[in-house]
Amino acid sequence: MSKKTLIIQGGGFRTGFSAGVLDAFIAMEYNPFDAYVVVSGGAIAVSYYLGKQYGKCYDAMCMLAEDKDFMNYYRMFGENGVMDVDYFKKVAETLIPFNIETAIEELKGKELSVVMTNKATGNAEYFNPDRITWIDSIIASCTLPFVTKGCHHFNGKEYMDGGWSDPLPVEWAVKNGGTDITIIRTTPKDLKVTQSWTDYFASYAMRGNAQLQACYENNHKKYNESIDYIKANETKAFINQIAPDSPLMAGTYSNSVEVIKKDYHYGVQKGLDYIHQLRSE
Repeated sequence: MSKKTLIIQGGGFRTGFSAGVLDAFIAMEYNPFDAYVVVSGGAIAVSYYLGKQYGKCYDAMCMLAEDKDFMNYYRMFGENGVMDVDYFKKVAETLIPFNIETAIEELKGKELSVVMTNKATGNAEYFNPDRITWIDSIIASCTLPFVTKGCHHFNGKEYMDGGWSDPLPVEWAVKNGGTDITIIRTTPKDLKVTQSWTDYFASYAMRGNAQLQACYENNHKKYNESIDYIKANETKAFINQIAPDSPLMAGTYSNSVEVIKKDYHYGVQKGLDYIHQLRSE
């Protein structure tokens, strides 16, 4: 039996592209998926998608790009970091609220897995949120070292961004029954990466914790291995990717409303192209 799985890669403000793809899906009433596996910003995007809230994820990205309560470089060495991920609770509950009830209804008989990194072990955990834990799981999956507060206390543990342990969880999705997989990427599909500056400094800062240090040292390798896995299994697992042809204009941390807008519209077009291709086959 086929299990249609949607994977949404993280990417900070590059999530504007994912928001565009998913708005195209909403507009075309396209949601054939049985399972969703989401990382970091992808968890924000899927929440508005499941809530059937056209344009709201894009609105949230633009608001956060300009809101100094969320992003403030004067807090670089403060407790909450440049980006205050706890502020997203206010966004999700009052400023641009999730339609949680619709999302929960949409998930009946389906699975949602939010990828988070256990700070104690450096391992990925795939959390299934409910109405009460939904927003906390998103904050946990989006919490970055140095740039944000570093970890989120949740469910009796400390968690950080899921991108540090499983940035592109396609192999996990296949192992958990995925046979027809769609991946929304925020990076070009064949582009491999080297160790980032955050990984480098985090590996040095965490040298007293061998498991966590290895998580930062090997993050880029795990990502590149996932690309190799997709290439080796795309026919067998029927893997399709919706990805930008070249790097997006926004970055994980760098942004402006103008570049988010361009990435968003690019994502809308990519999403429409994907659906039209499927429906013409």
